[in-house]
Amino acid sequence: MRYNPFGTTGFDISVLTLGTMTWGRQNTEAEGHAQMDYAVEHGINSFDTAELYAIPSTAETWGKTEAIIGTWFRATGKRKDIFLASKVAGPAAFAAHIRDGNLGFSSAQIDEALGQSLERLQTDYLDLYQLHWPARKVNFFGKRGLHSIKNDPWEDNTLEILTKMSELIKAGTIRHWGLSNETPWGVMRVLHLADTHGLPRPVSIQNPYSLLSRGFEIGLAEVCLRENIAGFPYSPLAMGRLTGKYLDGSARDNARLNLFQQYTRYNSDNALAATKAYAAVAKKYGLDMTKMALAFVTDRDFNHSNIIGATSVEQLKTNLESVELTLSKEVLKEIEGVQARWPDPSV
Repeated sequence: MRYNPFGTTGFDISVLTLGTMTWGRQNTEAEGHAQMDYAVEHGINSFDTAELYAIPSTAETWGKTEAIIGTWFRATGKRKDIFLASKVAGPAAFAAHIRDGNLGFSSAQIDEALGQSLERLQTDYLDLYQLHWPARKVNFFGKRGLHSIKNDPWEDNTLEILTKMSELIKAGTIRHWGLSNETPWGVMRVLHLADTHGLPRPVSIQNPYSLLSRGFEIGLAEVCLRENIAGFPYSPLAMGRLTGKYLDGSARDNARLNLFQQYTRYNSDNALAATKAYAAVAKKYGLDMTKMALAFVTDRDFNHSNIIGATSVEQLKTNLESVELTLSKEVLKEIEGVQARWPDPSV
């Protein structure tokens, strides 16, 4: 395993973080525990979760992933060895089942969410607490652009959020805080207010980034590089699309995109064409497509840790082996050629 300094935290984090969102829906508690065991044995020291998980989130499954992590901590005593990140859900109709719909980023709402997450996780602190998505009207979760802010009920409470995060850091219930599914404007707005009022900056941003979704490079990558914000990308395999298993017919009936067909972000004609082209690049150079896709994400300078996810230890093993791969200049040139033909088909 390789490690990077994670933003300004002073923590050396594994270049791969274990994502957890299938535990409690696609994976049992025992399977989640087995993945954590295997990951830690092979050098991973960072887990990412959220109160929303397992995904797809329902009234029956939200919070289950955190609870599975909590029972693993209790059984292993390894909480102190793990950089633990979780998230508080923002307002959204698809998350209305969480905490009786009391969603948002007021001080009281953050207190309620954090308290429940800590209880499920069986810990008294988080290393990183993230706002899962903005409360305002904005382009996230695959939306290509923002064209109007008319009828946006959002009231800017950024200073309240910063003040609350400062209080939580001082109290020791979180060590750092971060953003997720944010935009360049959102990050710079937060940084400006934090610096103006002497409050803690966010240390990271967790947005989608993959060969099919490189929009992060437009604006956010420069923000991360110049402000020393840790890129903490999710969906590096585009929900499994970039493993190639949906191309060759090896995907099982319970594979994510077969099981949950409501997720169409990586199913456009352009995304499918680009996936075939990336598969051809991997074949030409004798590379495993999964490892090629992950290595590309891991080795961007603005990404400090790449969040991987798996539904089996076998898949996890392949993901972990990607850290041994460094893409050649020839492969990178071919990847850029595919990107030029199908730029960001999944945003």
